[in-house]
Amino acid sequence: MLDLSRMDCLGAALRDAVIKFKPNTALLEAQRLRENARFSYRELQTEAERISSLLVEAGFEPGDRCAILMSNQARWVISAFGALWAGAVLVPVDYKLTAAEQLAVLKHAEPKALITEYGIWQSLVPVDYKLTAAEQLAVLKHAEPKALITEYGIWQSLERDPSKSPEPASMRVIVSEPPANAQLGAAIAWQTAARAPFHYVPRKRDDLASIVYSSGTGGTPKGCMLTHDAYLLQAEVLGTLVPMSESDVYFSVLPTNHAIDFMCGVIIPFLYGASVAHQRTLRPEFLSPTMKRYGVTHTALVPRILKALRDRIEENIAELPEWQQTAIRALTQLNDLATMREPKPWLSRTLLKPIHDRFGGRLRLIVAGGAFVDPDLASYFYRLGFPVLIGYGLTETVTVLTCNDLKPFRADTVGKPIKGVELRLRDPDAQGVGEVCARSRTIMRGYFKNAALTAEVMEDGWFRTGDLGMVDASGHLRLLGRKKNMIVTAGGKNVYPEDVEAAFDAVPCEELSVFAERFIWPKLELRGEGLCIVLRPKPEIGLDAALSAIRAANHKLVDWKRVSSYVVAPAEFPKTASMKVKREQLAAALRAQVAGPLPLSSSPQH
Repeated sequence: MLDLSRMDCLGAALRDAVIKFKPNTALLEAQRLRENARFSYRELQTEAERISSLLVEAGFEPGDRCAILMSNQARWVISAFGALWAGAVLVPVDYKLTAAEQLAVLKHAEPKALITEYGIWQSLVPVDYKLTAAEQLAVLKHAEPKALITEYGIWQSLERDPSKSPEPASMRVIVSEPPANAQLGAAIAWQTAARAPFHYVPRKRDDLASIVYSSGTGGTPKGCMLTHDAYLLQAEVLGTLVPMSESDVYFSVLPTNHAIDFMCGVIIPFLYGASVAHQRTLRPEFLSPTMKRYGVTHTALVPRILKALRDRIEENIAELPEWQQTAIRALTQLNDLATMREPKPWLSRTLLKPIHDRFGGRLRLIVAGGAFVDPDLASYFYRLGFPVLIGYGLTETVTVLTCNDLKPFRADTVGKPIKGVELRLRDPDAQGVGEVCARSRTIMRGYFKNAALTAEVMEDGWFRTGDLGMVDASGHLRLLGRKKNMIVTAGGKNVYPEDVEAAFDAVPCEELSVFAERFIWPKLELRGEGLCIVLRPKPEIGLDAALSAIRAANHKLVDWKRVSSYVVAPAEFPKTASMKVKREQLAAALRAQVAGPLPLSSSPQH
């Protein structure tokens, strides 16, 4: 059982862990098929203390903000530890955002320091808007950027007399992995030796630990202010629910700035003395070798990656002789029966050894979240002996509000509220469907610099999630979709796009999403609210095959859930860090590029 009640802050808990587990391997980093880096807990401590000292040398004080903008790698974790030990408020920034979006987050957060990679820094060319015009021009002259994204007022100031501009303090930038001959200007290299001795800076439970920016599905960044108390409470509950051991290895696949990976891939493993493996290249063909090399036991994945893994497994099985395929199906059914009440990893690995060996032979838990998890997809992996822990939460709630405990496994819900969380449904309809609201010490303090938006989502101490759900007889929460995404048909039926999309899981396409036709094209001729499926078919299979599969699945739906039209997306869907589709951005792109939907069949569906 994990007991963090005596810890005053997240930094103290992690510092206690690195001292306790000094000889253990803390961090493993793979680059394609080779190992890129390895750190023991002792080495992690030394490196993190150096980063902490560098921040203090730069004038860092307790409560100052430190942004981390890096891909998944060991240095991300080391930087976070160092920043926390310097008393910083972490500002994790998604490395998958565009440079313009990253700059917008940095401008809003106003961090005193930024720790980033050389390649990202080069694409950003972060020019502090608080510098004088002369200083800004000097940075631009030195960086020689091919493009500049700025504001009209700042641009105008660059053409005036620079000597009249004010001189506020600038942001310290620490850059990792710069080339030997790189000109860093005012930035310093991550490897720079610290001159000042290390001094641990304690924080209190009620102090801010991080400001995590959530783009949600609306594409508007919001900085969620989360306290040390919230992180410690969540880690204690989840760490007790799913304990780890010193021999376990967590595989970090999701961006570390994401709430799920920060909790499951940074905090919990280190509190147990386990190891964390990062793969710098997340192409599918390199994931399995890394899992084999390090004997991965835990990982967190979004549904899109789970689908890709399922497809790969099915392709491998299809290549086997018929008798082996029959044997695998029989053993899968046997494993399903044997694990009906709870997972039995040792038995599953014995019955389905060839499949488990492809993932290293030790994988015993997949945490799924960040988006709607299709019950059939979760059940598929469970039948193979890979338990999928389904939870529900938001960035505003640290990580999760509810979680299935796998006793027994249920794929049709997101579980019961975890310890310390209260749920209620706001304005439930006749079917018991209402907006999910939560109350807990793990709820954010509010949105950074946005009291008005905070007031919109907080109501008498309850956080309004914006998700619609219902609670079944056993107390499990079932999610139906986002409140703002709900579609009301001409017949008065409520349709949730996420629910409909799950019915098309077997369609051979790269990605798909369901919209109300007039949500994308408001000026469409009024003829009832039709549903449109937006898809990108797989090139090797083609559009005709995809449409055929859509029509077959569509026929099995009740009439008010059937899609009546389709459109082929001209480009990849825009997504958040957790791979949720940014629906408003996708709709806007389609509106600008596509005249309207094409009928799926000649007969009306609504």
